[in-house]
Amino acid sequence: MNTVQRIALGAVVLGCSHAALPVAAGEAAPEWVDRARSSAGTLASRLQQELQAAIAEGGPVQGIETCRIRAPEIAEETSSERARVGRTALRVRNPDNAPDAWEAGVLQDFEQRIAAGASPAELETWIETDLDGRATGRWMKAIPTQPLCVTCHGETLAPELAEAIEAAYPADAATGFAPGDLRGAFTVEVVLDAGD
Repeated sequence: MNTVQRIALGAVVLGCSHAALPVAAGEAAPEWVDRARSSAGTLASRLQQELQAAIAEGGPVQGIETCRIRAPEIAEETSSERARVGRTALRVRNPDNAPDAWEAGVLQDFEQRIAAGASPAELETWIETDLDGRATGRWMKAIPTQPLCVTCHGETLAPELAEAIEAAYPADAATGFAPGDLRGAFTVEVVLDAGD
């Protein structure tokens, strides 16, 4: 299968061997992109609910523990045989969320677009490609840093929170963010059937 890339909001070379093609104005996304968006929305909603409940109950330190345990579980529960759902970033807290080459290229592109004035909430990308011998749709959507995010991902952390992060994530690189920064992206891989 020939690789087809479609990049929302303009074309850019993503640091991989595939050429990027812009989405034409008004062009509808393939059906599988709607499934990817829905899956990522479910992950975001469930994770936000559990984090807010944990922080309300035990403060940000409890939020770190909940995120460490529940974020991977929620991603697994949201995924299926046909769709893998997760999050990634250029600066990760959990090394299991490190981006592959394509994801890193997309994240770098998102950062460049934001620096040029784009809103991170509007950045999304999709590609149809062969991945591990299967026709696969890959989709990413930027995650902007929200004001609440800086409690655990900002430039200045409370000492007890910094200690909890260091204990849970010794290789943490996910601090120093400000509201509106690119925090990372949702990433979804969808196995495609003929006609998807």
